[in-house]
Amino acid sequence: MKIGVFDSGLGGLFVMRALVRKLPRYDYVYLGDTQRVPYGNRSPETVYRFLEEAVRYLFKKDCGLIIVACNTASAEALRKIQRNYLPKHYPKRRVLGVIIPTVEEALKDKKIEKIGVLATQGTVNSGAYIRELKKLNRGVKVFQNAAPMLVPLIESGEFKRAEPFVREYLKPLKRKKVQKIILGCTHYPALKNMIRRIAGVPVVSQDEIIPRKLKDYLSHHPEIDSLLSENWKRELLVTDITPEYVRFSRKWFGKTKLKTVEL
Repeated sequence: MKIGVFDSGLGGLFVMRALVRKLPRYDYVYLGDTQRVPYGNRSPETVYRFLEEAVRYLFKKDCGLIIVACNTASAEALRKIQRNYLPKHYPKRRVLGVIIPTVEEALKDKKIEKIGVLATQGTVNSGAYIRELKKLNRGVKVFQNAAPMLVPLIESGEFKRAEPFVREYLKPLKRKKVQKIILGCTHYPALKNMIRRIAGVPVVSQDEIIPRKLKDYLSHHPEIDSLLSENWKRELLVTDITPEYVRFSRKWFGKTKLKTVEL
């Protein structure tokens, strides 16, 4: 069985690249729902439907473990997938999100009293980061801000145009004097150097966290690890081929062919 990586758009490729670098021997299937990106402005019901379709597709592609590299889907639909869909349809397979490992990393420093979250509107509205941060540290103060323009800019490859928006989105967090900022969207690593420069505080970027967390997870769950094939294979699937996807897939995965699929 393979490791599936799912995202609503381009952002998950950053996670996929990081996973392949850290854990190269496994077989991976990447699925990007580029036709329906972004998810951040969708209703929770729609996000759940999209995620269920993606999970079903990846399981049919023989994935034993799926990483939902989409914060909006992790925040609004993952729990329902884990509690309702998996036990009924695929009880021996696993679907993991990115929010809990990100929160664990962000709170490693016990001295953190104020933490900021930069995310999509859907993730902010869900309150998922606040809930998970408070579970680990009841006293931490959490300040969120939505950054709705960043995903469209990243998807269209207009990184240079993003700086004025980044400065504006960071202002509320800087006014609150947060000590650390979580990038609550897997698209945002594309701008992490810019964000770190402007923010002036430590920034938690998911492409730097998820591979290590997955390695730890597999070491603690040998029953899952033993199911995963190790042939160093990669498969890249999208619901719509975009110029930026072509550029990044060629840059990071060489001759691996990019294929379109319907969910």
